[in-house]
Amino acid sequence: MTFRVTPVITESTRNLGKSTLYFFLTIAAIKASHSLYRCIRSLTMSSSSSSTSNSTADASTLRRNRILSSKVPLIYSTAYDISFLGMEKLHPFDSSKWGRICRFLIVDGVLDKNSIIEPLEASKDDLLVVHTESYLSSLKSSANVAMIIEVPPVALLPNCLVQQKVLYPFRKQVGGTVLAAKLAKERGWAINVGGGFHHCCSERGGGFCAYADISLCIHYAFNRLDISKVMIIDLDAHQGNGHERDFSNDRRVYILDMYNPEIYPFDHEARRYIDQKVEVVSGTTTDEYLVKLDEALAVAGKMFDPELVVFNAGTDILDGDPLGRLKISPDGITSRDEKVFRFAREKNASLVMLTSGGYMKSSARVIADSIANLSKQTLINF
Repeated sequence: MTFRVTPVITESTRNLGKSTLYFFLTIAAIKASHSLYRCIRSLTMSSSSSSTSNSTADASTLRRNRILSSKVPLIYSTAYDISFLGMEKLHPFDSSKWGRICRFLIVDGVLDKNSIIEPLEASKDDLLVVHTESYLSSLKSSANVAMIIEVPPVALLPNCLVQQKVLYPFRKQVGGTVLAAKLAKERGWAINVGGGFHHCCSERGGGFCAYADISLCIHYAFNRLDISKVMIIDLDAHQGNGHERDFSNDRRVYILDMYNPEIYPFDHEARRYIDQKVEVVSGTTTDEYLVKLDEALAVAGKMFDPELVVFNAGTDILDGDPLGRLKISPDGITSRDEKVFRFAREKNASLVMLTSGGYMKSSARVIADSIANLSKQTLINF
């Protein structure tokens, strides 16, 4: 199969903002890589055999014990975060957003830092569960990666550097999303403080999304967790065209997508695959948004009984976000997230939450406050 890079249609403001953000991906810290399936195997190993205390226990055993002992299925790695001599401050996106979310929760006394679970990087074998061999091979071209993440200068970099500085952080977050599915099945919910790359499908990336973590998470749930029905509730401001294409003919997946049709990706073909389409135009206010969400969840609950809900909780719907163009208040985000968690509880479904898009520095505080509210409402347990 020949890989084709489709030009991405963007507004001028989106080009200016996102291209600056994606540049920072090229300087992400290099981390040691591991196989995601190795992590899963280590998590599911039998504990029946007795073992003597040994200080030379391998890293996978230590990781397994950390996860099993943690009561908090909140997933994060420092590899998610991006910084470069303060240059990231030139862009409205908080390029250390994910770490800041965790720090807010820790400082506020909501979360114990020792409870945070670090995921492993998704391996090639993991990615091949969804992605074609030709697509993964195309990522060996820096020019192709540059087009996917919309940063032309990346085309000039050696691909080994692109793999380490650009694609590794993506694969780490993919690992977090898949691990979240397992933990959600066991504990009722899980939050990956990252992920939500909903513009990538099996054979095409775009819009800052090089890997289809949502699709991978769902296939893992089908094949390894004995889950047969999944609902995607995509409340990022942008249409989730990647997972819509991947599950276009799969009746096991119900897609509720609430998005602004006036912004990227303008994927009209993928819109045909949305089970429940809720369009919210630029300028939509908090009250209008929450009324539409209540109505949408009521319909979704009647149409489908999920065992797992994948909640793509982008904060680019916030008032002032340069890309989302909606006018939702921080309290509106808190109410939105609470409504989705209550929906999952009422349906007796496990829930995976991904933080997805959000391009203002205020996003981290808003997300942390929302997670704290979920704890206060006993919808999650810290």
